Amino acid sequence: MRLNTVIFDMDGLLIDSEPLWNEAATEIFNSYGIKLSHEQYNSTTGLRTKEFVEWWFSFFKIPLKDANTVEKDIINRVIELVVQKGKPLPGLSHIFNFFTDRNFKIGLASSSPSNLIDVVVDLLQIRDHIHAITSAANLQYGKPHPEVYLNCAGTLNSLPTECICFEDSFPGMIAVKAARMKCVVVPDHKSSKELKWNAADLKISSLQNFNELLLQTL
Repeated sequence: MRLNTVIFDMDGLLIDSEPLWNEAATEIFNSYGIKLSHEQYNSTTGLRTKEFVEWWFSFFKIPLKDANTVEKDIINRVIELVVQKGKPLPGLSHIFNFFTDRNFKIGLASSSPSNLIDVVVDLLQIRDHIHAITSAANLQYGKPHPEVYLNCAGTLNSLPTECICFEDSFPGMIAVKAARMKCVVVPDHKSSKELKWNAADLKISSLQNFNELLLQTL
């Protein structure tokens, strides 16, 4: 079936926000005596903030009574950091122009809450390009469950088999594949050679590298 819809993840794909999430989590977690190694933090990349907090609170045997407050504190701090120093990742303008020129329906499906999505969309000045935005923050299941992608496709009146999705995280990639959509993964360069990315339909090093020839291979 012909592809006519593109859906993007947000954090770590369109905006260089993963270091900001790390910074915010480190600040908030320090008050609870939680110190995550680089490997530990990366192991939970792609989870919703609620799941991220509950996972590490449970791991470090900290009562969950403060988990909701910590979740909100991290999100609010990330919003502050994004406003202060959030930057688009390479290829942002290219990829949106590429699909706009081809009359694709364009969606965004993020694990982040809507208030953060709105801040990023306006900061990156991409709102006029996007036809649908869905958040997994308040869904029963987040990525790797496919619901947030299926919801976005439904809002766009697109079949899953008409969609190509761009992701940077492993849970996101699995969510796309579970939704029966084509997945282009743009992993962090430090993990780009890991075999797990072979589950994607295509792996590229930057959004800037996507082109017509690669589109035709999908």
